[in-house]
Amino acid sequence: MKSTTDLNMVNAYIPGRTDVGPVTEALIKRRDALLGPAYRLMYEHPLQIVRGEGVWLIDPQGRRYLDVYNNVTSLGHCHPAVTEAICQQVQTLATNTRYLHETILELAERLLATVPETALAHLMLTCTGSEANDLAYRIAKVRTGGTGVIVTDTAYHGITDAVSQFSPSLGATVNLGPHVRLVPAPRSYHAQGQDLGERFARDVEAAIADLQRHGIQPAALIVDSLFTSDGILPGPAGFLKGAVQAIQRAGGLFIADEVQPGFGRTGEHMWGFQRHGVVPDIVTMGKPMGNGQPVAGLLATADALQEFGQRSRYFNTFGGNTVSCAAALAVLKTIEREGLIAHAHEAGSILLDGIAALAERHEAIGDVRGAGMFVGVELVSDRRSRAPDRSLTSEVVNRMRDKGVLLSACAMGHNVLKIRPPLVLTKDQAGMVIDALDESLTQARTGSASR
Repeated sequence: MKSTTDLNMVNAYIPGRTDVGPVTEALIKRRDALLGPAYRLMYEHPLQIVRGEGVWLIDPQGRRYLDVYNNVTSLGHCHPAVTEAICQQVQTLATNTRYLHETILELAERLLATVPETALAHLMLTCTGSEANDLAYRIAKVRTGGTGVIVTDTAYHGITDAVSQFSPSLGATVNLGPHVRLVPAPRSYHAQGQDLGERFARDVEAAIADLQRHGIQPAALIVDSLFTSDGILPGPAGFLKGAVQAIQRAGGLFIADEVQPGFGRTGEHMWGFQRHGVVPDIVTMGKPMGNGQPVAGLLATADALQEFGQRSRYFNTFGGNTVSCAAALAVLKTIEREGLIAHAHEAGSILLDGIAALAERHEAIGDVRGAGMFVGVELVSDRRSRAPDRSLTSEVVNRMRDKGVLLSACAMGHNVLKIRPPLVLTKDQAGMVIDALDESLTQARTGSASR
């Protein structure tokens, strides 16, 4: 069996560890028999979900769970604008990019209009974020003539063969490539007064030098601009500049992985990299782009794409299909029409401030940080040493699940609560998350059996 130390196994269901009841057990056995051993289920007591509605997921008995983990449906589950766009398009035409079609062009125009301060000039579409990062790496190799990749030490960028080699959060059993160098994630909580930007830039420069020392030309520095898998590390804003300058001086590209922080999640801009005042060579996107419809892609500068376009024919049967483009276009229009970036700031601030206030009575809360609809809560066994408390984190996640609030955990110590609600989370629903967390921490401290 695969090691349980990788982030995909945090808070996972472990067969035989808990009594899940005969109905759930039978469903799990059927699933295992049909899908094989590689899939994982979340929570000690796995959930069966039959319906989604806004921020809610609903089980067969009609119990509603507040979903503050799933940013795939960033507009909320089954948003009517997106479902209507999908239905209308699939009834009209579903085809690929080898035919002229205006929807993909309008989508490209709207996406490129979100980054007017950059030289980003072209859109290429895929089906998943993993594919987008794989394509970005291919482009970087052609543009630079190198293969070296620099990522943070608990990063996740995807599951293709090439990308899994620079996704260390997949665990020790998924080998990193010899062309990959890890740098410490910019953990301000553990930086002890150091200048985060200077330190991160020095670490990237050291990784570049080590690649070159081994005869490997750097191709790219790729980071999730909120460092999500590393523990949600949003600030301070601007600290990425030195590292980006370092990779570009070395002839490599800067790839901003916006699969998780993109599409307004920070409550400040459409993209997470914009808060750092940097200019990427490539921006990759995925998950929330189609609100559940499989669509992803990248924006790239003309310079990055020129040689790749001359040497490589790119075609993806489903990447850029008319139905997915209609869904993605509906997402962009809805974000603008409903003012969801501003809303993410307002409701996210209530969520962040409310959870930060809990630290006054819960010693286990070492740090609370976030931006917009993205909050990380670092749980520690001791505030002085800041030692991670993985066991408590798992317990809190499962207590929250039993209270009807769904979240997960991340970071190297498996001790950061990952709160990532749909952009449409209301202020009242933010209060529900805060209350459930308060109760869960209290019950965990007192050893209450009640969940």
